[in-house]
Amino acid sequence: LLYVTALFGVAWAGDRYVSQAQWARATPLIYPLSLAVYCTSWTFFGSVGLSATTGYSFIPVYIGPVLMMTLGLPLLMRIVRIAKSQNVTSVADFIASRYGKSSALGAVVTIVAVIGTLPYIALQLKAIAVSFTIVTGASADATASASGAHSSTALLITLGLFAFAVLFGTRHVDATEHQRGLM
Repeated sequence: LLYVTALFGVAWAGDRYVSQAQWARATPLIYPLSLAVYCTSWTFFGSVGLSATTGYSFIPVYIGPVLMMTLGLPLLMRIVRIAKSQNVTSVADFIASRYGKSSALGAVVTIVAVIGTLPYIALQLKAIAVSFTIVTGASADATASASGAHSSTALLITLGLFAFAVLFGTRHVDATEHQRGLM
């Protein structure tokens, strides 16, 4: 709880007190930190098991993002420029804006994105719930036999992540763009 409270505190302070100049200096850290987040529970619950059963076939999971962040940087920068010029904040908006701002296409992309990310989100929630169970010292047998306890832990984690996303998510995108336009 102390760790999660500290995360909320850092996000709140960043949301309130970080100036645009400080944010610009922190921008190069975003991609390595994103890669670190990508490699957390996926590594622990996905790649370790995959490497144990299939050998080195897990390596492309990591080569892809590394290549994209190094060799694909011009493409990423072009996508960012287009997204800013079109004032879009999601993949669905981006693709829809490239095809005449089609709301039907945006809805289809949203549905595909949700279906595609749902297993990964479930894996993340499972990883957090299992890690919480281990850290708190609850026995794995008690958790397995009482699936309600595991479900309630995952539900509380989901609600906490929901609150974090609502409080510190993309709610300031338009305000930030407006402030940049004024400066």
